[in-house]
Amino acid sequence: MEFPAYSIIPEPNLSFEAFSQGQDIHPLRGLKSFSPYSAGINPIKSIRVAAIYPSGAFHILENLVKELHSHHVPKERKNYLEEFNGVESIFKTKIELASKEISIALNPTDIFKEGIQPYIALSEALGNAIREMARKRLDFDVLVIYLPESWASGFEHLESGFDLHDFLKATAAMQNIATQVLREGSSIRYKCRCSVMWRLSIALYVKAGGIPWKLSAIDQDSAFIGISYASRLNQHTNQFDFTTCCSQVFDADGTGLEFIAYDAAEIEARVGGNPFLSRAEMRRLMSRSLELYQRKHAGKKPLRLIVHKTTHFTRNEIDGAFDAIPGNINLELLQIVQDTSWRGIKYVDKGGQKMTDGYPLSRGVYFQIAPQAVLLWTQGNVVLNGKNFFKEGKNIPSPLLVRRFAGEGGWDRNCQAILGLTKMNWNHDALYDRLPVTLGYAHSLATTIKRMNNLINKPYEFRYFM
Repeated sequence: MEFPAYSIIPEPNLSFEAFSQGQDIHPLRGLKSFSPYSAGINPIKSIRVAAIYPSGAFHILENLVKELHSHHVPKERKNYLEEFNGVESIFKTKIELASKEISIALNPTDIFKEGIQPYIALSEALGNAIREMARKRLDFDVLVIYLPESWASGFEHLESGFDLHDFLKATAAMQNIATQVLREGSSIRYKCRCSVMWRLSIALYVKAGGIPWKLSAIDQDSAFIGISYASRLNQHTNQFDFTTCCSQVFDADGTGLEFIAYDAAEIEARVGGNPFLSRAEMRRLMSRSLELYQRKHAGKKPLRLIVHKTTHFTRNEIDGAFDAIPGNINLELLQIVQDTSWRGIKYVDKGGQKMTDGYPLSRGVYFQIAPQAVLLWTQGNVVLNGKNFFKEGKNIPSPLLVRRFAGEGGWDRNCQAILGLTKMNWNHDALYDRLPVTLGYAHSLATTIKRMNNLINKPYEFRYFM
């Protein structure tokens, strides 16, 4: 089978401190060189951190805050990680730990009791503590929840599908509290302190309302919507009681994220756990999404609206989307499939022979395989500091399969946007994700929303769910 020549999209640039107009493809290097995007336009002088923690462990949190203001050299990922020279130098802010009087200490002997399953006991104790902290919301910006490994018996329950992390995020989000969960193994005892400091400082900065970086080269008249679903299974009937629709709305630069979630009344069909909406339900979902965008932009409508989801669009979903969107908005409906059987190997010419050079295809390679389908490699080789860098290590990356169900024109702009949106996950320190943030966040939202029994049909800020 013969394919047309492939194309390569350059690694997308990120924008940092708004007034400096500094750009870099490397998020950590850009933060060090220019400081965060919002540092000048919306400075955060300090980030006040309160805590829920085990009795006797307050000194651990004090030491962690000291580390955030110190210098650290990478012990892992040395071809990517930058040295960390303190939050004040990089983020132009301080991390301040609230006093013991504001925070809450939990005694393990008061939590775990005989006859009560550990996950029930721990979730009740932490849930009560979060609700108590809600009364002190004005005294802190981010709530840290420290979980020692000695509490691990309550972290999950396989039979019921309980996950403590999702429970904590859902409980705190309903109280409009931004949280940072600290596991002892991955935060306190992790060997590379440089890596921990980068991840933790970015997360705290975002959860306090800061913007670390934006995409620099995206059409500002475009907007993106990510659609996901969370179905809740009735344990007694083994049937899905209802489906929660979740729509995330992004500005063209990958920021401005808010989302709405509501229980859908009309499900046309299901394939496994994936629901497909009726025409009327899709119309409602898209109308609410467009309304959310306009509310954030003084009534202005985007010229181009791109919708991402992981499943295909049915005929009724397509019609419902067009029912909701005015004709003067260019609507594109894209399915992005993560699991494909395609692979690509890079060959170079060495002395007249075609040979591999030990590195995968470049990240950003794409080529069209059908009139409305394209393969896009969001994983692959990137040149950093003049050297080849492959984040995933020694494997052969597979591409995303992108199918278009509405829209027209070439693929370059869509592929450029998807590639850029893989760099907009503010919940870690990596160069990129495999999926665009429109779908990467969708998974986080879906798992958390399942725990929200009292879902309120209103816009939510995503920082409460990170």
